[in-house]
Amino acid sequence: MRLSLIVGLAMLIGKTTIYFMTHSAAIFSDAAESVVHVIAVGFAAFSLRLSTKSASPQFLYGYERITFFSAGFEGAMIIVAAVAILIEAIRKWIAGLQLEHLGTGALLVLVAGILNAGLGYYLLRLGRRTNSLILEADGKHVLTDSWTSFGVVVGLGLVLLTHWKPFDPLVAIAVAANILWSGGHLVWRSAVGLLDYSDPKAGRRIRDKLDAICSELSIEYHGVRFRTTGYRQIIEVHLLFPTRHRSVKLTAWQQFWRNACQPNWECPRKS
Repeated sequence: MRLSLIVGLAMLIGKTTIYFMTHSAAIFSDAAESVVHVIAVGFAAFSLRLSTKSASPQFLYGYERITFFSAGFEGAMIIVAAVAILIEAIRKWIAGLQLEHLGTGALLVLVAGILNAGLGYYLLRLGRRTNSLILEADGKHVLTDSWTSFGVVVGLGLVLLTHWKPFDPLVAIAVAANILWSGGHLVWRSAVGLLDYSDPKAGRRIRDKLDAICSELSIEYHGVRFRTTGYRQIIEVHLLFPTRHRSVKLTAWQQFWRNACQPNWECPRKS
């Protein structure tokens, strides 16, 4: 996250400088997204640190679900940036377009886009490998930022080739529409996680495993519930033993636990 924050700050300073140099609405859209990225990464870094804390008497399941809130916050910030870009692009178009140094600006934005693309793919792969929604959301945001930069370069190139200046605000509006969709998707994923959405496929896999184990041990179960924290899956189940003899129940419980805690089966973690 520290790398992402450093690169984000560098991109923000660079793109803001390019914007004041060119007065391009398309480059403004790119710079606005960088502002959002820096704020979101700062909050994501805090969330990532908090999510690794052990459970406490007040938070028995730990702090891992902050990952969903962090992703939702980042999505909301992206939506705010999209609205700001739309307003600025339309304002500039109405007021009259005054563009300068587009060739230099396009080249610098291209370099920034390539750097962001490399960082975004790295964060996305790391997030998926570690099952971290925070890193995955940050990686997607950085990738979105890079595609925004590439779109801006195309728009500025069209202005240079055709000398038709409205290409500049049109590209900015297209960028806003793209990141609006991306931000909305992040907010939706955040809401689904916070509301404990039960994936039917995951439910079927859990019940198939329980059916196999309970059938082998001649016990029954009911009341299966499961939730994801962003890092792990927590499963709650009620077991029904066929005898009242305590030692038999204990033996069956030990066998169930050994069978459940296989490498392909998520076990509760000790705090």
